[in-house]
Amino acid sequence: MARKRYTKEFKQQACRLVIEGSHQASDAARQLGIPVASLLTWLRRSGYREPLCRPLDLRSDDPAILKTQLRDLERRLERAEMERDILKKATAFFASQNP
Repeated sequence: MARKRYTKEFKQQACRLVIEGSHQASDAARQLGIPVASLLTWLRRSGYREPLCRPLDLRSDDPAILKTQLRDLERRLERAEMERDILKKATAFFASQNP
């Protein structure tokens, strides 16, 4: 099976959909009919980094949205606690290293 080639302009327009924030990478790839991995590679090569935190829509009362937000917040809390623990250990290590 031959590999499909995309023009530079097509790649730039696909990346622009994600960078401008109008679409997520998976949605944009599905709409354009390309593999998600290809779009993510193009984004990575262009220097794009996904934001660490997305704005939360706190006005919604939909249980599915609230459940998703809760999972996201729990994940962020777990990461913050892990980073805090690493910093505590690093501080203790460097404090014990008297020159």
